[in-house]
Amino acid sequence: MSMIRMACVLFAMCAAVASAPPGGPAQAEGVRLSDSRAGGPRVIAEETIYNPEPANNGAGPMWCYGSTCVVRVGREVYVSALETIPHRKPLNNTRWALYRRAAGGWSRMQQDETGRTREPCPIAATADGMIYLSVNPTLTPPDTYGGPARPELLRFDARAPGRKPDTLLPTWEGRPGFTEHSYRGLCSDGPGRSVLLMNIEGHTAQHWSCLNREGKWSAFGKLAFPMGVDYPKPEPIRLCYPVLALRNRAAHMLAISDIIEPIPEWRAFKKQLTGNDWDYEFRRLFYAWSPDIEKEGFGEPIEIASREKTCGHITNLDIWLEKPDRAHLLWLERSVWHAQMRDRFFPGTPITVSLEHAIIERGKVVSRSTLARGGEGADPVSPGYARFHATPRRKLYVLAYFSGTSATGQSVPENRLIELDKTGRALQTWTVPLKNPFSSFMTATERAGSPPSNTLDIIGPAIGAPGISYAQIRVP
Repeated sequence: MSMIRMACVLFAMCAAVASAPPGGPAQAEGVRLSDSRAGGPRVIAEETIYNPEPANNGAGPMWCYGSTCVVRVGREVYVSALETIPHRKPLNNTRWALYRRAAGGWSRMQQDETGRTREPCPIAATADGMIYLSVNPTLTPPDTYGGPARPELLRFDARAPGRKPDTLLPTWEGRPGFTEHSYRGLCSDGPGRSVLLMNIEGHTAQHWSCLNREGKWSAFGKLAFPMGVDYPKPEPIRLCYPVLALRNRAAHMLAISDIIEPIPEWRAFKKQLTGNDWDYEFRRLFYAWSPDIEKEGFGEPIEIASREKTCGHITNLDIWLEKPDRAHLLWLERSVWHAQMRDRFFPGTPITVSLEHAIIERGKVVSRSTLARGGEGADPVSPGYARFHATPRRKLYVLAYFSGTSATGQSVPENRLIELDKTGRALQTWTVPLKNPFSSFMTATERAGSPPSNTLDIIGPAIGAPGISYAQIRVP
């Protein structure tokens, strides 16, 4: 299941239905692509951080895409790396490593010397210089395929990142049976010096635990999955890859459905295509929030978007908090997941990919906008993976990947920076002049405690570069 999911995520991030000539942006009407040299984004650095060996366990360095593996603390950047342990069998055959970028470049500060895990370890920071790593070491003997795991939160001090971290054990509701498939999320309120951690329990719920500024686990609970009552056979809708945000104790979550295909006819046809008895669907987007996570848990999840009617696909991307109770949401939609599915069940339906934005205030959607659309009947260059970025003056941008093939047959992979207005509409777009653009990526985000900045820190697999790369961008 995990390998199929990873393939689906990467396809959604990078897929371009068609392409366009250079300079022809796939975005909102009336918005033109600006010359990056005319006051646009500037590339300060492009570097390789590390080059991991494949673990063949269904995960990878970008698997925890709802969180981030890069944070900025002052002038330094920290990255949580995923390394494959030599001669160990899947699933738990990887470990975390902590890298730092300082004046002298990148250095490897620490690695896990004893634990084994399957997934990458999200990172966060707080304004007092503490760095947190969400880890999920297995409790099984070496080379055991799967089994129980124990979530932990490691706390490092940026003043001495080589020092052994403190190990904090979250408090959970009941005795959840966690495994190596954690689908976990991590975020922090940097100025508030608090951390929120989320970890899945099977197909039942996402458990959460909150660490307050005094270093105490001040609140915990679980977010029960919504029921898919409209399916032929009703079942809980498992919500995975949570995007979390926390400010002044207000907590927010954006997650995607992740269940075996519930429509019998579609499931049977997918088996013809893949040869598998199962196929997971990711086409319903849910949001939940709490006005004060220390006083009350998350409210019931509400559905923000769906591609259920045409067997489409949605990727949850990001949250930016304008205020504690006002959140900007970002996601990617594909109208129909497979062309073969379209031809069989939805003939004549255009296959499009769109980058979507919404503002939600106190649990209610107050505005929606499409930032870019590509595909059949739309712009021939399609949007892909994207993240928010805000400056100290609260200018809000979206960094996104666009791809396709030009009218002359030339491949057009590039990252674009889109400036948004207060309502979430696109104002201006630049091509970021990267030598090696990122098809999928993570950023040093406010959700993980990095402060608003005119500097954009990016990590991920860069096209044409080995391993996991880093880029530093100055935004306009």
